[in-house]
Amino acid sequence: MEQPLTQEQPQEAVVLQQIGNISANMNGWLKFLGIMMIISGALTAISIVGIIIAWLPIWLGVLLLQAGSRASSARLTQNPRELVIMMEKLRLFFVILGIVIIIELALVLFGFVFFGSFISRMVETMPQF
Repeated sequence: MEQPLTQEQPQEAVVLQQIGNISANMNGWLKFLGIMMIISGALTAISIVGIIIAWLPIWLGVLLLQAGSRASSARLTQNPRELVIMMEKLRLFFVILGIVIIIELALVLFGFVFFGSFISRMVETMPQF
């Protein structure tokens, strides 16, 4: 719940309190998504090819769990440093996820070009009836 700005509370304290409230609300979702990503990584590791990339969703899930734990800790201790650490974990999560998406887009583009040229060559070499 947002409190009105008063003369007794500096604006930074109010903003910090609002960030703390938001992080407390994020806590459950961060932990849930972290657990789901770890489970996803574990299921990916079951396959032979999947074991090569299974570490990635597990790592991302651990980052989300750590961020959720820091959000809980920030709520309990009222320590703003916990919020900073939580944000750093989220920053790293989004950087890694962004890099993965860029790599996936590049691979998809490469696949379109490669398979497009492959199919084009197959069509050219097919006998015409």
